Amino acid sequence: MTTHKQFEARMLDALGRPMRSLRISVTDQCNLRCNYCMPEEEYAWLGRDAILSFEEINELAGIFTGLGVQKIRLTGGEPLLRHNVSKLVRMLAGNVAIQDLALTTNGILLERDAQALREAGLMRVTVSLDTLQPNRFRSLTRSAAHGAVLKGIAAARGAGFEVIKINAVIVRDLNNDELPDLIEYGREVGAEVRFIEYMDVGGATRWSLDSVVTRAEMLGILKRRFGPIEPLKENGDGVPASKAPADQFRLRDGTVFGIISSTTQPFCRTCDRSRLTPDGIWFLCLYAPSGIDLKKPLREQVSRSLIAQTIVNAWRTRRDRGA
Repeated sequence: MTTHKQFEARMLDALGRPMRSLRISVTDQCNLRCNYCMPEEEYAWLGRDAILSFEEINELAGIFTGLGVQKIRLTGGEPLLRHNVSKLVRMLAGNVAIQDLALTTNGILLERDAQALREAGLMRVTVSLDTLQPNRFRSLTRSAAHGAVLKGIAAARGAGFEVIKINAVIVRDLNNDELPDLIEYGREVGAEVRFIEYMDVGGATRWSLDSVVTRAEMLGILKRRFGPIEPLKENGDGVPASKAPADQFRLRDGTVFGIISSTTQPFCRTCDRSRLTPDGIWFLCLYAPSGIDLKKPLREQVSRSLIAQTIVNAWRTRRDRGA
């Protein structure tokens, strides 16, 4: 029998990066309009028949884990807009090859779903929260649901999630004055805060380099408030920090936080992530201009071994260095 370690040795791309992590978007729909992400007022959502069923997602996930993928993260759009997504979580949780099953959400519907997700086998949850100020939240997201997000984070803790992370995109003159407050909030709710440098997500936003608050600036702000900051060599999963998107740091009182330097210090050289869209297109890089259609062969009943070979051939020639 071929082991994951043997597959990992075989499944290296052209730059020697393994294929360990897969992000699966279960829907393109979102109930927010964050102005750094998808600011368009009108958007043509995918039709129901166009998106993968839970059974199709589970089958493709099985092919990927058979090739060495060990970590799966469910995303969107907003994944909790997909009806009964805990059913998919339960299906994926039955795959013993998945060592880390996580979900990223904006938190608005998390209070409703946290318990069901935990009982279904979800291991970790990450909530996007860029501000603790309701009025600022409304300006950022075009939504008044700030309170629902806070309730969702509390519900996740109440449901028994031991690992909760909070992602905050930091934009100059927008929320860079809130870094210490977000750290304090993370302490209160038992969550690790991760600050993300504002990044260009393909030219669809009003991104500019002037709006980027760099990792060095963030550390400077936090040092002035909390004192010395110690960089950590490993992330929470025991993986060297250079292999993870977030560099982790520790305050004097033991509080751990992360910074994702996606703009000034991108982690492309060690990136082991790829992404499957709701309609079954596999992107080998977030910045890739095009992907590989896996839905079509799956629905045409092409043998799973041929689909797997398509994935192998694409990954081995991967040279993406998007950021």
